[in-house]
Amino acid sequence: MSADDSTRPWGRYEVLQESDFHKVKCIYVTPGTRLSYQRHQKRREHWFIVSGVATVVIDGQTFEKFPGETVSVEMGQLHRIGNSGKEELVFVEIQTGTYFGEDDIERIEDDYAR
Repeated sequence: MSADDSTRPWGRYEVLQESDFHKVKCIYVTPGTRLSYQRHQKRREHWFIVSGVATVVIDGQTFEKFPGETVSVEMGQLHRIGNSGKEELVFVEIQTGTYFGEDDIERIEDDYAR
């Protein structure tokens, strides 16, 4: 892992590229885990599923996404992605907006009490 890797209770992510206008991450989600149900005020996200099956929640609607499929999350939308499968979920997240700091995460529900 490089210095840009960051470990979380649900897996890890690696920052691939960033500028003042965007950030690109590769995110690895361990089977049986999920990220917090959250929203952002200063960025939108676009997810490209690389491998595994993603369980996605957008504004209370739950659906599955498979390798090669995408998800778009607008600013202010409640969203969550998780891995209910048996293999690691890998997806690329492209963030666009005006700010990409971790403090722009408003957690509504979190399995890890963060």
